[in-house]
Amino acid sequence: MSAGLAIAIAVLVFVAVTIAKGVRLVAQGEEWVVERLGKYHSTLRPGLNILIPYLDNVAYKLVTKDIILDVQEQEVITRDNAVILTNAIAFVKVTDPVKAVYGVTDFSEAIRNLIMTTLRSIVGEMELDEALSSRDKIKARLRESIADEAVDWGLTVKSVEIQDIKPSESMQRAMELQAAAERERKAAVTKAEGAKQAAILEAEARLEAAKRDANAQVMLAEASAEAIRRVTGAVGDQTAPMLYLLGEKYIASMQALGQAGGAKVVVLPADLQSALKGLIGRP
Repeated sequence: MSAGLAIAIAVLVFVAVTIAKGVRLVAQGEEWVVERLGKYHSTLRPGLNILIPYLDNVAYKLVTKDIILDVQEQEVITRDNAVILTNAIAFVKVTDPVKAVYGVTDFSEAIRNLIMTTLRSIVGEMELDEALSSRDKIKARLRESIADEAVDWGLTVKSVEIQDIKPSESMQRAMELQAAAERERKAAVTKAEGAKQAAILEAEARLEAAKRDANAQVMLAEASAEAIRRVTGAVGDQTAPMLYLLGEKYIASMQALGQAGGAKVVVLPADLQSALKGLIGRP
């Protein structure tokens, strides 16, 4: 190879490398940060871009599409000292590439850590029941809290979603035991209430029966008084009908007494007529 040919090849290689370093095609959805002699110079937008070879250098290539950041599961202690597990997912977008690369070392890791610490702070202000039932409230406060910090890093937080929020295994066991104890307590209360209502109903039944018995006795007494009054009015001073009625009652009573199981001997008065007259107080 002659010296002239070698020089020509070297020049062609130099020109090719120079063109390669000076021409840049940036894809849609990306922006490149260019440094000149180690200092920020410009940002390349999508399309064809020309640089000064050997002076300009593409230092960073950023994706301007939405970035999905998965925030790992962590333990969070609530205000009433309950331990819960929670994780999240964030959707962020690079809106200022210069701040994104020069404002923080790793903006993805920074946003992820900011979400974790903010999430612990928000949940730490809540009690267990409130934390488990306030997913939307936590989400809104979380997005609001990190939005300002994200702007300083050239980012826009489009959304933060709480993927999961649940009690830890130990808390789940404790909650299950508490739920079982509560069910047993309610069962005992229900049983006691049932016994109480049964006793009340039984007492009311006895009271109602006693009232009805008393009314029946009063009515029976009134009927007897009415019967006596009518008999008295009918017989007047005649004792024979009255003696007949009393004698009939007396004999029926004696028969009933004689048929009783414990009765062995029934003594009848020798003069039944005199005995009946003695009952009505007439000689």
